[in-house]
Amino acid sequence: MRGRAVTIAEVARHAGVAVSTVSYVLSGKRAISADTRRRVLDSVRVLGYHPNAGARALASKRSNVIALVLPLRAGMHVPVLMQFATSVVTAARQYDHDVLLLTADEGADGLRRAAASALVDGLVLMDVELDDSRVPLLRELAEPSVLIGFPADTAGLTCVDLDFGRAGALCVEHLAERGHRDVALLGAPAVVYERGTGFARRTREGFTRAMTEHGLTGVALPCEDTFDQVSAALGELLEARPGLSGLVVHNEAAVNHVLGALRQYGRRVPDEVAVVAICPDDIAERSSPALTSVLIPAEEVGRQAVRLLMDKLAGHAVPDGTLLEPRLTARRST
Repeated sequence: MRGRAVTIAEVARHAGVAVSTVSYVLSGKRAISADTRRRVLDSVRVLGYHPNAGARALASKRSNVIALVLPLRAGMHVPVLMQFATSVVTAARQYDHDVLLLTADEGADGLRRAAASALVDGLVLMDVELDDSRVPLLRELAEPSVLIGFPADTAGLTCVDLDFGRAGALCVEHLAERGHRDVALLGAPAVVYERGTGFARRTREGFTRAMTEHGLTGVALPCEDTFDQVSAALGELLEARPGLSGLVVHNEAAVNHVLGALRQYGRRVPDEVAVVAICPDDIAERSSPALTSVLIPAEEVGRQAVRLLMDKLAGHAVPDGTLLEPRLTARRST
């Protein structure tokens, strides 16, 4: 059979069954006896039969592909984004779906083109802004969608994410419990706030609210992601706030620059300045000292997003919003 594609009719002849029986075994649409099923699958394996994806899509009216819309914009930390993307791909394979990764920053036009092409069954969107230009179109598309992130208006949408507001508050609570009274947030790069990116804005709001509730003084600042920029910003902050004893860092690219700059300014961690980060565990654990951190659960968020999308494709009801409770792990930096 080498050199050309094996047909379903050849599989049927080899197994001694009807073509329709082979189809039912492969699609699972009808119960087939265990003996017949085993005989068909043995023939599939021996002959090296691969169902034609195009024919399968026409028959099912499904492409078995979902789109992951991940526009690569300024201020985004690509290694962490790829953790989310890997999670979505891995979860989709468990549902026998592939993933089409769309990285161009095309807004609603990119979504409209993907949907019109019939290449995908549904969409997962990342880097969601509070006033996201893609949202109105999502409410109109026939293809179901799930957002990793929350816009300001979630009506008619399905969203999942870490509760970043609570994450920011949890960092403040941890420092307050240890007696820190003057605390600063070093957040995402300025361009991320300017775009109105939801996770950055919500972390800052949670931080600010918790500071007020605990009677602490402090400031929330954007933070760029090169060492020179971080060092300059931190130097100005320490000069302006000589009593500063706690830092919350919500910028994965800047975390180790912050620790390096503190050493440069002769501030020992945690003896003189305690540091809490919002980041994946691998970043926190590799830092020196190891960072107390609130986990960004990329694997769980991606898995939940795919599960919600598959439930929608199957016609099941899903919750409008799923917020994952943040978890803080104390390490040497506090």
